[in-house]
Amino acid sequence: MKKYGHKINYYETDKMGITHHSNYVRIMEEARIDFLDQLGWSFIKLENEGIASPVTSIECTFKKPTTFPDLVEVLVTVEKLSALKLTFNYEFSVHGEVVFTAKSTHCFIDENGRPVFIEKKYPDFYADLKKCAGEIK
Repeated sequence: MKKYGHKINYYETDKMGITHHSNYVRIMEEARIDFLDQLGWSFIKLENEGIASPVTSIECTFKKPTTFPDLVEVLVTVEKLSALKLTFNYEFSVHGEVVFTAKSTHCFIDENGRPVFIEKKYPDFYADLKKCAGEIK
């Protein structure tokens, strides 16, 4: 998968000129959407299939601040996949230096908010995610 690129905008910085921490979660979502697009499973396709994957947890570590107009490259990988949950890893880098790492865990639910076992209900989506999980060293 290709890395996702995000240029830090001036409005994303705080009074000290550093990217405000709240923006990292937004950029994680942008990168995750891009990852799924590359996989062939856009959010629109997932929603049309009746798949929703709300965030159940986020964990992050700030290593070095970013500022306007840094170009942040985000590598998204699948850390863990089960029938009910999916965990993504995110590695943000600027000029090749890692500045932020994170993970987000998601569950799968249907239109009524009930848990969905994607391996059974959406085997093609599960298989594509599993291939990505297999790319992990």
